[in-house]
Order: sequence, then C-alpha cells, then structure tokens
Amino acid sequence: MNRVLVVGGAGYIGAQTNKLLADRGLKTVVFDDLSTGHRSLARWGEFFKGSLADPADLARCFKKYRFDAVMHFAAHAYVGESVTDPAKYYRNNVANTLNLLDAMRAAGVKHLVFSSSCAVYGAPRALPMRETLPLSPVNPYGRTKLMMEQIMADYAAAYGLKYAALRYFNAAGADPAGEIGEAHEPETHLIPLVLDAAAGLRREIKVFGSSYKTPDGTCVRDYVHVADLALAHLLALRYLQQGGQSGGFNLGNGKGFSVLKVIKTVEKVTGKKIKVQMAPRRAGDPAALVASAARARKALGWRPQYASLETIIKHAWDWHKVKVIRMRK
Repeated sequence: MNRVLVVGGAGYIGAQTNKLLADRGLKTVVFDDLSTGHRSLARWGEFFKGSLADPADLARCFKKYRFDAVMHFAAHAYVGESVTDPAKYYRNNVANTLNLLDAMRAAGVKHLVFSSSCAVYGAPRALPMRETLPLSPVNPYGRTKLMMEQIMADYAAAYGLKYAALRYFNAAGADPAGEIGEAHEPETHLIPLVLDAAAGLRREIKVFGSSYKTPDGTCVRDYVHVADLALAHLLALRYLQQGGQSGGFNLGNGKGFSVLKVIKTVEKVTGKKIKVQMAPRRAGDPAALVASAARARKALGWRPQYASLETIIKHAWDWHKVKVIRMRK
C-alpha cells in the first residue's frame, strides 16, 4: 500500500488532501512544525513534528518510514509579506524545500506533488490563463514558486525526480463534511474576511478599486474549492505513478467572480447584510485572474466537483460558524 508524506499537512489545503488520501485507503504521515498549521487538522494517518529547516528532522522521518511519494504544502504564502521580508520567503520556500528534495534523493523517493501558484505568471497577458503563457512573477512569493519549479525540472533531468507542480488559483471553501476549513492568522483571503463581517467579527469590508475593466469595476478572481484541490493532488500522484510527464498544471474553475459578486453571494448564503467601504486600488492587483485547467482535465482527469460560488461559500460558512463559536468561548 502506498505511504505518502504530506509536508504541511496541518494546514488548510494539506489537511484536506491528507484526509482524502486516508479516505481513499492510502497510508499518510503528516510532517509539520505547527508554526502556522493546527494539530487538530492533522488527525488522519500519523503525525511527525519536524521542520524542513532541519535536515536531521527530515532524516529521522525518512528513516522511520518508507515513502512512495511526497506532497509538499509547507510554504509561506503572503504576497505582501514576501515584498517586505523576502529573506523569509527565499529561506523557507526555496532553501528548505531543497532540504526536502535532498532527503527524498537520499531515501530513493521519486514522486513529488508540489503546491505551486498562479503567481508564477505575474500579470496575465491573456485570459483564460494557460500553462503556455510566459512565467514572469512580479513578487518574491511568485518568484520562489517559479524557482522551485525550475529546480524540480533540473532534479528531474539529473536525478530522475517525477513531479507535478499544481498552480492554484484562489483556494476557497471548506471540507463539505465540516471537519476542515480556513484558519489563517492573519487572514487575508476575501471569502473568510467577508464571512467575518457576516459573523459580526468585522465591521466592514474594504473593496480595493472600483474602476477596473470588469463587469462591475471590481477585481475578478477564479475560486477553486479546497476539496477539488485535494482531489487534484490524488489524481496527480496517480498520474506520476503511471508514468505521466512532469510539469505544471493550472487548477481553477475556468470562470471568475468579482469582489462585489462574492460579497453579494455571502449575503445570500448567510442572510446577513455586509457593510462595504470602497478604497483605492492596491498596487499590483490585476483586473482579472482566470484559469484554463484544460491540461489538468486532459492529463489528470480532473474536473471540479464544487464549481458553484454559492456552494463554495456555503461550505466555508458552515465551517466558519463553528470556528467563530470556538473563538468566542
């Protein structure tokens, strides 16, 4: 039976994927230092507390278990912070991932499913965004993801690594069963921020920019359900194990929703009125980011099961209400 090392499996997307792998009969080990993850979200499979910054931790983990594959979710992912503190991002997202790759080499583990990002593209030159677009990230976070994709390609050529770099668009939603959801600190994602306002934890929502060339003037983003992201990881692992070619794959719904559309949908789902404050544009925010996931559909057999924005927000709200109750106790 396959045993998969889920690095960063105590976080939002890692935990959802770890749960799916366990539900599908795979043995898993979560490797996490719990600096941003939550131990309560890593209750499927086994848990190994360790840091990618410490090669000794990795050596002990790979010595204790025999792995058939690795899934890597443990990256810093705040774009703004990457601009103000790039050293933190290059150290964790690049240098620490090199420690993981070297531990895999030493243990003879060849298969890696890697959490990449649409940030590798930078400002979109065409919509929907395809994998054939130039890779030109505009911030340190995106550059760290692109660097790792380039490093993995070099490791593939030299050492036989087989990898799938899954380029997420906007991860959203929560476990349909209500067991996992977003619990970031600080929270920067739009949907949980609007849900905070619906729950009375936030007075208002700032909308940055209302004059973009979009249907209602606000930014448009492609939201992909976290459960669909988890499924893509499982399918990518099977693809690699069946001899599939390494490379990058976009993961998105293929349609975008504006900021105001998200707010209106939250109002519909929750029955709460959201106070909105219009604010100036943020530097570097593109008008629209929408994926073409045709490559993932063709190569991986992946199709989103929860593409409706209303469904995404309903699942997120079901989780959010539970989290809010815990916060208030």
